[in-house]
Amino acid sequence: MRGTCKKLAALGAMLVALAGCASFADKPFADMPREPGRNLVEDTGQKPLQCVPYAREHSGVKIFGDAYTWWDQAANKFARAQAPASGAVMVLAGYAGPERGHVAVVQKIVSPREIRVDHANWLDDGSVYINDPVEDVSPDNDWSAVRVWNIQTGNWGGHSYPVQGFILPSQPAPAIPRPGDGLVARADIPGDNK
Repeated sequence: MRGTCKKLAALGAMLVALAGCASFADKPFADMPREPGRNLVEDTGQKPLQCVPYAREHSGVKIFGDAYTWWDQAANKFARAQAPASGAVMVLAGYAGPERGHVAVVQKIVSPREIRVDHANWLDDGSVYINDPVEDVSPDNDWSAVRVWNIQTGNWGGHSYPVQGFILPSQPAPAIPRPGDGLVARADIPGDNK
């Protein structure tokens, strides 16, 4: 009996020592974006901004209509690609039904599997999200599925979204003001919500 208690005590001490070696703090940091970005959620209190007029105004891609129609509309008008490029418009479609889409302007390529985008109304709040991390999570590393950093929670979003592709601008994208340069006011962005 005494030997069994000593063995159990030794086993317990070993488990405590091993638990001290396991670092749970390493996991969240390993899952963070590769490069820290300066994210901004802009809320001017004005009429909420939709992703379509924002992308149209801040890229060289001048397409009108719902976001889910952009990929098809771009055919024979703009170059389309399956990989991101700075200034291109990333098109997400069909992630919440066949008539639900989202467009975002690619600002920077951080790595082969991570980019930064500027976009509006991502969380259905009408805000503009600047320098928001986006990560390729497709099984074939082909940018067919992504997840987006959730600025409000400080974590990657819990869903992956299908990507139709990237529409390349026909002209250089206009410079986008960055935090510290003055915010983009919703009233300064013309266009309808679609």
